[in-house]
Amino acid sequence: MKNSSHKSGAALQSNAPIHDWTATEIAASVNARTITCEAVARSHLEHIAAREPQVMAWEYLNPDQVIAQARVYDTAGISGPLAGVPFGIKDIIDTCDMPTQMGSPIYKGHQPKGDAACVALSRKAGGILLGKTVTTEFANRHPGKTHNPFDFARTPGGSSSGSAAAVGDHMVPLAIGTQTTASTIRPASFCGTFGYRPTHGDLRCVGVKEASGSLDTLGLFARSIEDIALYREVLTGSSTPAPIAEPGSAPRIGFCRTHLWSQLEPQTQTMIEGTAQQLARAGARVGDVTLPAEFEGIEDAHRWVSSFEFSRNFTWEIENHFEKISETLRNNRLKDGLSCSFDRYREARELLARCRLLLDPVFDKYDVLLTAPATGEAPIGLNATGNAALCVIWTSTHVPAVTLPLYKGPNGLPIGAQLIARRNADRALFSAARWVWNQCN
Repeated sequence: MKNSSHKSGAALQSNAPIHDWTATEIAASVNARTITCEAVARSHLEHIAAREPQVMAWEYLNPDQVIAQARVYDTAGISGPLAGVPFGIKDIIDTCDMPTQMGSPIYKGHQPKGDAACVALSRKAGGILLGKTVTTEFANRHPGKTHNPFDFARTPGGSSSGSAAAVGDHMVPLAIGTQTTASTIRPASFCGTFGYRPTHGDLRCVGVKEASGSLDTLGLFARSIEDIALYREVLTGSSTPAPIAEPGSAPRIGFCRTHLWSQLEPQTQTMIEGTAQQLARAGARVGDVTLPAEFEGIEDAHRWVSSFEFSRNFTWEIENHFEKISETLRNNRLKDGLSCSFDRYREARELLARCRLLLDPVFDKYDVLLTAPATGEAPIGLNATGNAALCVIWTSTHVPAVTLPLYKGPNGLPIGAQLIARRNADRALFSAARWVWNQCN
């Protein structure tokens, strides 16, 4: 059940390739002037050159541009919380010096005039943008070209497929995606990375193509929980990122199977149940959590809210370039959204608001909830991105979520465990996640 290939906070061996270092380790070395930004960039680019023909994580990558930026940083003596750290950006997010094509022929060659807030903040902190990662069409259902780095015949998940695969394959230590349903947490599970969806509204989405504003957030991918916490601090604008707090005692953990438990593969059920037992033996107070009956309607409500908002947001594309929109998107999200009345949308939105209120009291008894991020290993095939249902409750209720790459499935592929905290308790979530990670490794 354990996955010992990931390290969280522990220093790597000095002979490890630079592309295997965490963001925290790279920034510490660059700030200490024991390594150059150019050396960091070249290590990652060499690894990408070897792996990209099979993984196909990148929509835009210009090695000469990356090396030129690294040299500018070295000449200037760059410092900061992300000094010299390479990062990738999902291709629905604006970049001033790279195209933003959104997985659609409608935007082929589109060049924004400025950076999205998350890109600007990452560069301000000393990060080096490697390139744009593949997205599904408009961050929706129609898959991009990316393959799962652990099995090229399987999906990496969607819609942040390129970001998850790039981090999972050690092409880059940090990447930004987005999540409207399960687009960060599920591909993180499939690609063996740490994934994080923040409390809704905490991270600015200026310069990010909106799918459904009631649900959209940025999503972060990394190879340690410390890197996730560091990147969140950077993206909230903190100039002096705070370390993860040590918990005073073992966290109180609610084991929440949800009404969707039967959709999990049996091996996944067994692994997560085993983790609940293991954490209890380690000192955590673990109890079963059953959500109120209203939560059984949350998938349908999410469908109408997300589809209604998506179809209105893309009115220009529908009216002017409908023939360039995939049949997958036309016959699912757009069909639902265009058929949804405002009254139906408002009723669905009100149900989601009630569920948020109903979830709050659960966290009076528990610090975090333990649940599943996906049904199991990444499915075979590249024409779909996997079952997204297991994340709908948590996305719709605006709570922060982290997935930890704890398991190997029956085919040796990654499977994660998901932890949930109450709204605005993201730092407490990181503290509990590190405790859980340390007990399971």
